[in-house]
Amino acid sequence: MSQQAKVDTQNGLNGASANKSNGTVQQLGTSSNLELTVPHTRTRHVSGGVEEIVDPFCDSKNPKRISFHDVTSAAFLIKGGVERTPCPRSTSSESYGMDLYLKKDFLQYTGSFKERGARYALLSLTDEQKLKGVISASLGNHALALCYHGWKLAIPVTVVMPKAAPIMKVQKCRNYKARVIVEGQDMGEAKSLAMRMSREEQLLYINGYDHPHIMAGQGTIGLEILEQVPEPDVVVVPVGGGGLIAGIATAVKALSPKTKIIGVESEKCASFSKAMENKGPISTPIKNTLADGLAVPKVGVNAYATALPLIDRMVVVKEEWIAVAILRLVEEEKCVVEGAGGAGLAAILAGHLDDLKGKRVVVLLCGGNIDTTVFGRCLERGLAAEGRLVKFNVEVSDRPGGINDLCSRLVRLGVSIKDIMHERAWLRDIYTVEVKVVCETRDWEHSLELKNELKKYYSKVQFSDVPLAINEKA
Repeated sequence: MSQQAKVDTQNGLNGASANKSNGTVQQLGTSSNLELTVPHTRTRHVSGGVEEIVDPFCDSKNPKRISFHDVTSAAFLIKGGVERTPCPRSTSSESYGMDLYLKKDFLQYTGSFKERGARYALLSLTDEQKLKGVISASLGNHALALCYHGWKLAIPVTVVMPKAAPIMKVQKCRNYKARVIVEGQDMGEAKSLAMRMSREEQLLYINGYDHPHIMAGQGTIGLEILEQVPEPDVVVVPVGGGGLIAGIATAVKALSPKTKIIGVESEKCASFSKAMENKGPISTPIKNTLADGLAVPKVGVNAYATALPLIDRMVVVKEEWIAVAILRLVEEEKCVVEGAGGAGLAAILAGHLDDLKGKRVVVLLCGGNIDTTVFGRCLERGLAAEGRLVKFNVEVSDRPGGINDLCSRLVRLGVSIKDIMHERAWLRDIYTVEVKVVCETRDWEHSLELKNELKKYYSKVQFSDVPLAINEKA
């Protein structure tokens, strides 16, 4: 065990507390200092005189930092209750120019890494609290994990899910015998209701990414990675609220200090990067994103305090690269992941991690709960970004056989037509027709071959812009 690990073991959640005054980061105990009974909550007034109930375990004035000892405690308790997911070498390592390993935590029963922290938090409850139960607010993955393990452990669980939550996830939570309340236009409103219910019903509120036991549970992924891939140079972790990277970094840095930890966010929800710029968690506008699992407007105070000293780099990726990553994982690895699960590979595909060529790299595939319709759109968007799904307009003769000739040329080139329509009314020449075609090609070179061939026979051909994955690599 490294010297850092020894220090952390001695000063973990069971160890002595640091100074609590002036917002100093505090190390709290799993059993002695951090009792998971419901403590006295306090309120504060925000704009408009609205009362906000403060989560006592996630208090910005008193952030709590987990240690290596907490992660090992979590690993001991949850062993046998969650899957020890595989971390095989990627079949496409050579094409990426690095020794790439994929930690497939989307293979957990409910489809995401969230089960680790949820089970640990539930197992750490006092006997009294296990009878009363717990409550949380979540859009999906945390709710699924908490409801499932609450059902398995016979602990009552209440989840408040905003109206935007996917219907299937709401129903699955109900299938796990949980009390499910669908209320609120967004996560902010859902959490406010859950916090009020927590105080009124004396239920422990479990934050899905910032509760200390949640972070420690997620850190068990780091322990598994180091057992499965000895001495990795880099571990790449998707980042939303920060709890996942906080836990993994705590475990990995304690046992393998030379291993670098790189976080990846979507450009649509880069709340951790904004927090780093602000030198503290700050509310960040969130846009609709393929990586909805990462769409947290403000990183957790505990997660930020724990992760900041351990993270070597943060990377922000464009949405198109996440779509390409989802496509690549389906085609090359036979893995179906959600946007958050594909963010790590997206950073590699986008060229943000080219300095890792020749290194041993582990990428975490953290979740696979992607909506079926969104999945279809992601695949199409990925194909378009790689130049394999092409759109073009061409004017052909409106005499008999004109469109047939166009289709015949596409067939001879080996192009697959996905959609085709024609337009006459807005053309000046009444003897021509504009044909709009969406087609699939083998790769960008094949698309260029198609473009050059059509320009030989037709005077007016307009192709869509150079796709992102080609333009940015140029």
